[in-house]
Amino acid sequence: MHNESPKHTNQLVHSTSPYLLQHAHNPVDWYPWGNEALTRAKEENKPILISIGYAACHWCHVMERESFENEEVAAFMNDHFINIKVDREERPDLDQIYMEAVTTITGSGGWPLNCFLTPDGRPFYGGTYYPPQAMYNRPSWLEVLQRLHHAFHNRRDEIEKQANQLTYHIQTRDKVVFKSPIIDLSIEQAVETNQVEQVFQVLKRNFDLSDGGFGGAPKFPGTMNLQWLLDYHYHTKNEEALQHLTFSLDKMIQGGIYDQIGGGFARYTVDKKWLVPHFEKMLYDNGLLIALIANAYKNTQKELYKETIEHTLQFIEREMMSEEGGFYASYDADSEGVEGKFYVWDEAEIDELLGDDAPLFKAFYDVSAAGNWEHKNILNCPVSYEEFAKVQQINLSDLKDKLAQNRQSLFTYREKRIKPGLDDKIILGWNALMCSAYAHAAAALQNKHYQKIAEQNLAFMLEKYKSGNSEYHLLHTYKNGVAQHPAFLDDYALLIAAILDVYALNFDASLLPLADHLLQFVERHFSDASSPIFYYTPDYQEDIILRKKEFYDGATPSGNSTMAANYQRLGALLGKPSYQEQALKMVKSAETALSKLPSSFGRWANAWMQLAYPHYEVAIVGKEALHIAQQLQQLHIPQIYVAATSTPNNSLSLFEDRFQEGETLIYICEGMSCRMPVETVEELIEEISSLSH
Repeated sequence: MHNESPKHTNQLVHSTSPYLLQHAHNPVDWYPWGNEALTRAKEENKPILISIGYAACHWCHVMERESFENEEVAAFMNDHFINIKVDREERPDLDQIYMEAVTTITGSGGWPLNCFLTPDGRPFYGGTYYPPQAMYNRPSWLEVLQRLHHAFHNRRDEIEKQANQLTYHIQTRDKVVFKSPIIDLSIEQAVETNQVEQVFQVLKRNFDLSDGGFGGAPKFPGTMNLQWLLDYHYHTKNEEALQHLTFSLDKMIQGGIYDQIGGGFARYTVDKKWLVPHFEKMLYDNGLLIALIANAYKNTQKELYKETIEHTLQFIEREMMSEEGGFYASYDADSEGVEGKFYVWDEAEIDELLGDDAPLFKAFYDVSAAGNWEHKNILNCPVSYEEFAKVQQINLSDLKDKLAQNRQSLFTYREKRIKPGLDDKIILGWNALMCSAYAHAAAALQNKHYQKIAEQNLAFMLEKYKSGNSEYHLLHTYKNGVAQHPAFLDDYALLIAAILDVYALNFDASLLPLADHLLQFVERHFSDASSPIFYYTPDYQEDIILRKKEFYDGATPSGNSTMAANYQRLGALLGKPSYQEQALKMVKSAETALSKLPSSFGRWANAWMQLAYPHYEVAIVGKEALHIAQQLQQLHIPQIYVAATSTPNNSLSLFEDRFQEGETLIYICEGMSCRMPVETVEELIEEISSLSH
């Protein structure tokens, strides 16, 4: 907290980003990225320091305290550099360009990202966190600044050469990853099932068989790869894939990565056992995980998954949803300047709160006097409810009821603590991920409340992110009634996917044309004439040095892999073979990268698998169409794209001349040619099974 009249105020004070506002009273003369700072750099012939971070970033806070609040350091920065602060969640396009530069220079990246640019914005040097004194084999921040100031004025030729080389490298790197596909093959010839099998074998080599998930520490959820395993199991009946998926989900839900008291998942754990989280909670992780758990629930009917969906979505609605129906970006890891303080417990606190119930609770949730992390306790469940009840010889439902009461007592107590910082900006693409999560949860649990929230959030996105330039020209972030920054490829791609997910829930006939218009907008403004892969930024955005293509499925799915999936789904439902051809071109151009490193291309791998196995359009027509569709929604069948109408309706060619009064018929179609109709879900499944084998 700052006093009423802070000693320093810089240009960030006019921002809406919580991250930028955190730096508004540093003695550093920070600017936001924009014309004022960029013009000043050219006029004064000064190098630019662009420092990129985000509100939930622990080391960003550390570097701010150590260096950016230091008067001596700030004075040197203000005299010799134009200093720009960027919230990477507001401007992921800038983050991608300058992260690429730093990774090229140092071999690794991360945040805070500190990159030095020529006055016209080309990168020439950079790194991540720098300490206030030289340590960890790193020079001090002031030493770095002094060296670069000296080099810029005394070895300018070398700086210019380095800047040109780095910029060229960033521009041409996309071409290294993506090959241009020469496609005159049918889908059957172009993507073979044995290639899908190879992806499984590569992923399997990285299975953690003792703790679930993939690889060692630090450990991320790997949601897209787990979703791939679920769909792969559907197509191949490979039990190992399903077993690893459920084992991984169980371990996460029982682990410290999951907030046992309040619901919701942290971003990752620093250990391989899912115990010690990096405590920040991101909207996108929770969206991706809820969609996955909903699909896993359809397959397994595990009560644990239903409970986790309900508990996490309670957290989302309680803590991360605005009155207007948008979802906030993230919760910080730190509160009161201490990482994890809000979430951890002393044994004595639990003894006092729970009294006679404390021993059972402590045994179940791994609580001890010594603690399991820095003399504190991170609540986690070393064994499942079922195993614990058996060993303790307690009735299972009694155990669950008792622990639920205990958790409520701890929750009520914890609510009095000082909460971590909330980043309350509302990002279009992340909202689309959570909208999809609600749609999947609504389908799996047949929950009308979740359906209503998905529909409301979709309406919120379509209304609040309009730029005024055209109906489909959208913006990236929203806060305090104001949307800003042109939307990126991810925003459009994930929004189209959310529209298709909501359509699969309510079959609102207006949604497919809307998705199609947005897809065509992407084609007009993000396309590259020489490649099927889209640029990350639109052609009307003018404040960056180059247009990059982003292709990795990282913490969030890439816009390109999501667009490939969108083309498949929309092509099937609208009867547009050209869309499915575009999906094939995109997937084939990612083929080499995908086959070598599927763990970094999880959604690409899924799009690839969708092309390798036959897919069917399912048209349900007649009075009971929505009832039959609801039965289908509760099953995980990634092989079908469903359209339904309960009234005579020619909005889709799939429905044309199919309505018969008094009957409800289910048509199974492939490429718009349909078989004789069936009348029940059981017959549909049987028919698809016979067609697929």
